[in-house]
Amino acid sequence: MYLYKFMTFYFRLPVFIRLLLTVSILMFLFGFIIHLIEPAHFPSVFEGIWWAFVTGSTVGYGDFVPLSPLGKVIGILLILAGGGLVTFYMATVSSATIKREEEMAKGNTAFKGKNHIIFIGWNERTRQLLDMMQTYHKKEPFVLIDHSLKQFSHKEHACHFVRGDPTSDETLQKANIKNAAYAIITADPAKKEQQADQTSILTTVAIKGNNPDIHVVTEILTKEQVSNAKRAGATTVIRSNDFMGTLFFQEIFRVSTEEPFEFLLQILATQQFSSIKIPTNLVGQTFLEASTSYVSAERLLIGIIRQDDIMINPSFHTHLEKDDQLLLLNPMS
Repeated sequence: MYLYKFMTFYFRLPVFIRLLLTVSILMFLFGFIIHLIEPAHFPSVFEGIWWAFVTGSTVGYGDFVPLSPLGKVIGILLILAGGGLVTFYMATVSSATIKREEEMAKGNTAFKGKNHIIFIGWNERTRQLLDMMQTYHKKEPFVLIDHSLKQFSHKEHACHFVRGDPTSDETLQKANIKNAAYAIITADPAKKEQQADQTSILTTVAIKGNNPDIHVVTEILTKEQVSNAKRAGATTVIRSNDFMGTLFFQEIFRVSTEEPFEFLLQILATQQFSSIKIPTNLVGQTFLEASTSYVSAERLLIGIIRQDDIMINPSFHTHLEKDDQLLLLNPMS
């Protein structure tokens, strides 16, 4: 009965663990036997086990050797049985390691971590975002879901790759969506704008269906689909086309030598926006006085949110009110 349970447990173990267990038992057995046969040359079981491992692995230090004919027969059996088994074990471990690396590169391996950030779609925006995340937030694990890539260098980008359709529950579960903290959905550049937005919205629905508490950032190309993305559960909607249109306008009508795109890109790469409720000690002060109070903390006051109205760089004489929110620019930590 106990033997049957042990054998059942044994054959349920992974192959390389079974082999390691078999090699260990075999070496312990030969070490114990050689100690019984030649106690003078192998005064303890440990010396016998040491000799068995050294001989079985074909290292052969020669510090312990059997001298009796029976001991030499045991040594021959160990070399034939143990040596082949150890070699087979090492080959199996190497093969399993290579196979796992190949499976990870192909995106067939499930992610087991928690509180990770999931990127949907591999493109230039995702690559730049991943580089920035690795620069400023190295502790968070990253998972990429993409259906177009055949292989992905997870070591080069320090990102776990899952290949598949991001709207599929199976793919999302492989990315451990239930334990993820954020999901970043980028628009598919290979599709038309309307189709790309529909795919992004459908992906948002699938992600929220698997994890209602996850923070989802969805890129939307057409203004008409913004409300649908929010209804689908997107926590934040990025309107990339509107953003780029504004940059083009700034470039056409700029009067300074400073290029707005490069300037704004530098700000976004090194600074972080935040909004806070106005502190009680700043109520009634002017925008200039409040700005001065934040300079010492290396934070830049750039605007006020008042009744859903965003005022960027208002007049220095503007007085702050009780229900205002302050827009700040902070150094990226």
